Amino acid sequence: MEFGNSFKTFKNQSYLQSSFTLLLFFASWSIWWSFFQIWLTSEKNGLGLTGSEVGTIYSANSLTTLILMFLYGIIQDKLAIKRTLLIFCASLSTLVGPFFIWIYAPLIQNNFMVGIFVGSIFLSAGFLAAAGIYEAVSERFSRYFDFKYGQARAWGSFGYAVSALIAGFLFVKNPEYNFWVGSVIGLLLLLNLIFIKPKVEDKAKHEITYDDTDASIPSFKEMIALLKLPHLWVIVIFIMFSWSFYTIYDQQMFPDFYTKLFETSEAGQQMYGTLNSIQVFFEALMMSIIPIVMYKLGVKNTLMLGICFMVARIGLSGLLEHPISVSMIKMMHAIEVPLFMLPMFRYITLHFNPKLSATLYMIGFQIAAQIGQVILSTPLGNLRDHIGYGDTFLIISGIALLAGIFAIFTFKKDDEDVNGDPFIRQKDIKEKGA
Repeated sequence: MEFGNSFKTFKNQSYLQSSFTLLLFFASWSIWWSFFQIWLTSEKNGLGLTGSEVGTIYSANSLTTLILMFLYGIIQDKLAIKRTLLIFCASLSTLVGPFFIWIYAPLIQNNFMVGIFVGSIFLSAGFLAAAGIYEAVSERFSRYFDFKYGQARAWGSFGYAVSALIAGFLFVKNPEYNFWVGSVIGLLLLLNLIFIKPKVEDKAKHEITYDDTDASIPSFKEMIALLKLPHLWVIVIFIMFSWSFYTIYDQQMFPDFYTKLFETSEAGQQMYGTLNSIQVFFEALMMSIIPIVMYKLGVKNTLMLGICFMVARIGLSGLLEHPISVSMIKMMHAIEVPLFMLPMFRYITLHFNPKLSATLYMIGFQIAAQIGQVILSTPLGNLRDHIGYGDTFLIISGIALLAGIFAIFTFKKDDEDVNGDPFIRQKDIKEKGA
């Protein structure tokens, strides 16, 4: 039966198109993004920027991404099931090589602020804000054309993992190879979106309009109204002092810190790419296991477990210096991310109106995380410049620990103020059965 269903899925033209699109997009992104921070900080293979300068770049990228998220969402909702916006984003993917080598790098080195401004627009428009649109469009297609979004999205993770593995080998030889390969993959993505058009989708385009689709981006009035909910602010504070700090640690600091632990930067960079690839595969596996863990422990308890992994990974990075031990610590990311994100979304659907869950998740998680990065990236970069990676990691770990303690006392229990979909643990089912 399962085999038959799988065979039917692979005959679904819309599924094949969405899967191939996600695979190529994440591959084109991963091939350079995996080593973006290392490229910015490396004296030998990059621009040799300070922690403060890197923080400023990430702050600008987060701010622009935040703005474009809303704009892209509005445009795509108007387009319904048309891939016009994706074609625009893919066009930018083809320009990664020329942009980084001939525009971005010279601007950053000669006119830093102009480089930041131009770079934030290009990176956000082509990748950082575009990622959410690629996923949202694929999810919408899955509902209209009868396939499972998770199966299509898995191909995206596969593309990201394979590219991350290749990226390490390319970066050691010449970082420019990463950007040029990104352009080549981006060109394949563009050609795929332009020329591969499933017949079932063409027919449906005339039948499905904007009014038929679910708006993925809330209106300004809706967002203002939701801000009046006191518990939403509890979530926002928690996210800003946990996930935002973790993202800055993981994306802006850890790559350079890790590669410097090896005898040569080349060995560190190659190993980093390999671990990145393995990590993505394990993360996908854990995404299917964590719901079982949540079923046993409950939503709040699972989220607190995620915080424990977060605090442990950051703190141990500040205490340990051996490449093998730090490599093992890096792999904790594959467990920590699902342990944090899945129960966080379930918490929102549990305690708030399910009809508003997407909006609340966007405000409480995505927007809060982006704002946190905008505010905190530069100060933490400055801190890293003055006291080094180890002490900075310990401070970040301490802040994440305080955020966890804050959540213990402020977050609601699974059976408290249930305004959404109730959550029933395995233990509760057994007790009722008894």
